[in-house]
Amino acid sequence: MLADPDLVAHLVATTGLTTAEAERVVEDVVAFHAEPVEAYVRRRHAHLKTYGAKNPEIFAQIAAELADRVVGAPELSERQLRRIVYT
Repeated sequence: MLADPDLVAHLVATTGLTTAEAERVVEDVVAFHAEPVEAYVRRRHAHLKTYGAKNPEIFAQIAAELADRVVGAPELSERQLRRIVYT
């Protein structure tokens, strides 16, 4: 995916980044937010489990995080989150 030229120009003008660096930043941010919901849920569950969190608090936190994403994911119940993680 090509970075939006207007956004790249704005970053170059306001940050001191080179054009190549600004393009890379935009592409990285877009890729981060393009992660599918299922992949995000599995990744976050594994990460939080690593630090000793229990499933009820993990699923509550993931549900809250999904609601705050730039492009909001659909609202998922705890049961739907469990199915994503364990299937």
